[in-house]
Amino acid sequence: MLTAQPAQLDLTIQRIGDAGDLQRLQRDWNRLAGDVPFRRFEWLEAWWRCYWQPGMELFVLALRDPAGELVALAPWYARRSALWGRVLSFLGSGQVCSDCLTVIAAPEYEAAAGCALADWLAGDARDAWDLIELDGIEREDPVIGRLLSELALRGHVVRQRERIGAWRLELPGDWKSYESRLSKSRRGGVRTLEKRYFQTGRAVLRTADTAEEVERGLEILHELHQKRRKSLGDPGCFASPRFANFLALAATRFHQLGRLRLQWIELDGRPAAAEFDLSSADTVYHYQSGMDPDAAQDKPGWLMQISALREAIDQGFRAFDFLRGDEPYKSWWRAERRPLAEIRVVGRSATARLRHRVWTAAACLKAWQRRAKERLRRKSVS
Repeated sequence: MLTAQPAQLDLTIQRIGDAGDLQRLQRDWNRLAGDVPFRRFEWLEAWWRCYWQPGMELFVLALRDPAGELVALAPWYARRSALWGRVLSFLGSGQVCSDCLTVIAAPEYEAAAGCALADWLAGDARDAWDLIELDGIEREDPVIGRLLSELALRGHVVRQRERIGAWRLELPGDWKSYESRLSKSRRGGVRTLEKRYFQTGRAVLRTADTAEEVERGLEILHELHQKRRKSLGDPGCFASPRFANFLALAATRFHQLGRLRLQWIELDGRPAAAEFDLSSADTVYHYQSGMDPDAAQDKPGWLMQISALREAIDQGFRAFDFLRGDEPYKSWWRAERRPLAEIRVVGRSATARLRHRVWTAAACLKAWQRRAKERLRRKSVS
C-alpha cells in the first residue's frame, strides 16, 4: 500500500487496491459524489465488477484530513498496456462513456486535493504509472485543473485537447414555456405529433416502476437499440455482454435508489422507442436510447423525447442533460454545449517520454494525412 502525507496540505493519501476496502468507502464516497449519478459508488463499482479483466487493478486514491475523514477521492484504475505501460484512468471509462467524472472532493478541499495528488503522483508514486489518460472532462473542473497545473510545474508533460461537447438543457417551469423556445418548425412538429399520437391514444408512455417492469424495460431497450444501430451498420452497445451486464446491474441499483427513469413508448400497442435515464434532485441525465427503424415514419424518437422532456418538466426538474456527443438533435431541442477535454499526463521516466514522442509523431502524421486528403477532395471537386 502506497501512502504519503504532504505536510503543507496536511492530507493523507492512501491507495485502495482491494475490492473489499472499496466497499467500505461507499457511504463517504457517495457523500462526496453529491447528486451526480455517474460519480456514485453504485455506478462506478458496478463498472469495475463487469469490466475487470486480467491486467487491470484498482487504483482508487482516498484523501483524508488529520481527523481521518475522507475529503477527496480519485476513482481510478490502472491497466497494463504493451504500448503505453501502466495507464491510469477513471473507473467507468471506455465503452460505458460515463460523464461528469472527476476527482470528487469537499468544496473546501478542491485546491488542496489537486496539490496533494500532484505531490504524491510526482513523488512517492512516480514509479507506479507511465500515463494518466482522462476523457470527457469538463474544461473548468477545479480539482482536475489544479492537478494538471501542479503536475506541469513538477516537470510532467500535460496535453489537453477538446474532442466533443456535452449538452444540457435548462428547463422552464411549464411545458408551454418550453415549447416557445423551439424553432417554429419544430414547435409545429411537436404539436402535430401530440395531437396525432398522444391525444388519440396511439402512443402511450410506459414507465418501469417495479423490478419486473425494469427487467421488461431493459429487454425493450436492448432490442430497440440493437435494431436501430444494426440498421446504421453499427454493432450496438448491447453486442457486448459486459455492457449488457453492467447496465442491468446499474439499473437494479439505481431503481432501488429511486433514481432510475426507464421509459418506453408503445405505438399502436407495440414498443417503438425506449430511453434509459438517471436522475438527481434537479436534473435528468439521458444515458441510452433505442428506437424501431421500421416505425421511422411515425417519428418514434421525437415521441420519446417529447415524453421524456414533458415528464421532467411536469415533475419539477430544472435541467435535462443530454450528456456527451455532438449529435445535431440536441441543439434542435435547445440544449447548450459545454466543451469537454481529453487529457494525457506523461510520466517522467525516459520510457514514458519516449512513448509520448512516438505517439505525438503518429498523431501529427495522421493529422497531415487528413489535411492532404481534404485538399485532394477539394481539388477534385473544383
